[in-house]
Amino acid sequence: MKTRICGTGSLLPEQTVTNDDLSKIMDTSDEWIKTRTGIRARHLATKETLTGLAVEASKQAMDEAGILPEQIDMILAATLSADNIFPSLSCELQRELGAVNATAFDINAACSGFLFALHTADAYIKTGRYKTILVVGGEILSKMLDWNDRSTCVLFGDGAGAVIVKADEECGILGISQGSDGALGEALLCENRQINNPFASNPVELSYTKMNGQAVYKFAVRTVPKTIHEALKEAGLTVEDIQLFVLHQANIRIIESVAKRLKVPMDKFPTNLQDCGNISAGSVPILLDEINRKGMLHKGDKIVLAGFGGGLTWGAAVLSW
Repeated sequence: MKTRICGTGSLLPEQTVTNDDLSKIMDTSDEWIKTRTGIRARHLATKETLTGLAVEASKQAMDEAGILPEQIDMILAATLSADNIFPSLSCELQRELGAVNATAFDINAACSGFLFALHTADAYIKTGRYKTILVVGGEILSKMLDWNDRSTCVLFGDGAGAVIVKADEECGILGISQGSDGALGEALLCENRQINNPFASNPVELSYTKMNGQAVYKFAVRTVPKTIHEALKEAGLTVEDIQLFVLHQANIRIIESVAKRLKVPMDKFPTNLQDCGNISAGSVPILLDEINRKGMLHKGDKIVLAGFGGGLTWGAAVLSW
């Protein structure tokens, strides 16, 4: 039994913010951002909620898959920026969608989150316990950024993507790989609230995302090719068998370096970071939906999904479309 993606969906906030827009409020420029990252613009939430974005993305995926809310057995939401600490994004989705028969919980593996959630769905389906699962990846990272830190805030965007996966005899996930290295965790960090109770007092301060860009770059270009090769080996395939590589959209230089190390031409690596920025757990499902809607995926195509990010974490999946 395999885990097949049967429907995709995505939604971005209405507000588009270009590099030139940012140059008016901080010391940066379109050339500085674009040459270092490939990013030209990003979508930032102004009135949207993550739940609202994820609901619409989920409805699109359900429509394509021909699935009714009550047919969903499980909802897995990958995020680090849910609207609430609790209830979880997945439980919010269950309520809004009317998925009354679903079990729901969230997964936080930062930018690798969608891959971790997809792998979790695969495990549940292979046990036979569930047959239809909604997997969502989404973020509103703009609320977690220091907009005076020009080295970090220009990189990220907001949005949500979703897929419906079902048990299938023929097509689906053929191989997976994932891992974590907590020893490198401080390369990407956002602290939670500090202890504050009648017996311990700390200042109440907002914490913002901090990143060691060089450390993350070195980690990504070394780890992503390795995890892709591991997933390909489990699938019994090679890079030559793959039609498209759908990678986490963090930085064009990282994607180019991965392509070079895999000895695969860049035209097999679709990108949307130019107009979306880094949407963390949302980047892979949003890009997957985009290429699906453009008709770039055909039945039987072999594709690779891969993510990397805070934790530090990484993951890849090889699948037959």
